[in-house]
Amino acid sequence: MVSVQAFARLHFGLLNPEGGGAGRAFGGVGLTIGRPDLCLHVEPAASWSAEGPMAERALTFAQRFQESSCREEGREYLPHRRIHIERAMPAHVGLGSGTQLALATARALAESWNLNCDTPTLARRVGRGLRSALGIHGFDLGGFLVEGGKRSNDSLSPLLARHAFPEQWRLLLALPGTSEGPMGLNGRDEIAAFAGLKTGSRARARTDALCRLVLLGMLPSLIERDLEAFGEALFEFNARAGEAFVSSQGGLYASPRIAATVAFLRDQHLRGVGQSSWGPLVFAVVGDEDRAEWTAERLRRHFEWEPSQVWVASACNRGHRLL
Repeated sequence: MVSVQAFARLHFGLLNPEGGGAGRAFGGVGLTIGRPDLCLHVEPAASWSAEGPMAERALTFAQRFQESSCREEGREYLPHRRIHIERAMPAHVGLGSGTQLALATARALAESWNLNCDTPTLARRVGRGLRSALGIHGFDLGGFLVEGGKRSNDSLSPLLARHAFPEQWRLLLALPGTSEGPMGLNGRDEIAAFAGLKTGSRARARTDALCRLVLLGMLPSLIERDLEAFGEALFEFNARAGEAFVSSQGGLYASPRIAATVAFLRDQHLRGVGQSSWGPLVFAVVGDEDRAEWTAERLRRHFEWEPSQVWVASACNRGHRLL
């Protein structure tokens, strides 16, 4: 049996979602976190099967990986496997569950079949990295990540910077109430959101501002462990990144409930607050465990949320693990 553990990621925003002017499309900034995580097991079997959370999706990734591996490796046959998913992060909420499930499944199968595949090869064979590669780089390395954007549909966005996140800092994470919809944009809705983007001087100016916030804001303040400066740069970056999708989201954030959560956390004097990917996950960077837990309890009481809707996590400064 082969077992793989992989970790969730926060996506803070894209640098150039329209793809015009800069020569590269997408790009972005994100962070690997330790909770929630994914753990799955693969073992020999007489036929394909999968069980556990997101089992059907894992089986689709597995069979896609088998087909592409047979083609690229010149194999006529790769044996069937049973996949057991012990735990997984929620899907379509801003935690990068699809990429981690796809890569963990492919990595376990590659090990089981004795295939020598690096992570970009795994990603290509399961069809990930079509836009963002943050989850792919995070699967390998963990930490705070900056990617440079895609030059073509076939390329993987290169990793420009990777830095360990301070061990003392914490991430306060919240899933606002689901009355406005339990999931962020995905599938056809996500494709439509990108198709509706327009290039031009306004988009170029926004990309310039986002690049400045990364290079002169987040990265140096992270290296200097300046929580206030890092948080302000992150908050502005995340909000400016949301400007590109106002028409599809209805605002800078995906719902009024998310906007209210961000505003509440900012009122608690937390600076680095925003929406991960399409939401509904809201994040806040906090200086230490005690402050994070205290604020988490205030957040639950204020919005009358269940305990499971708000939690505290550490950054994860390592990649996936073979168990």
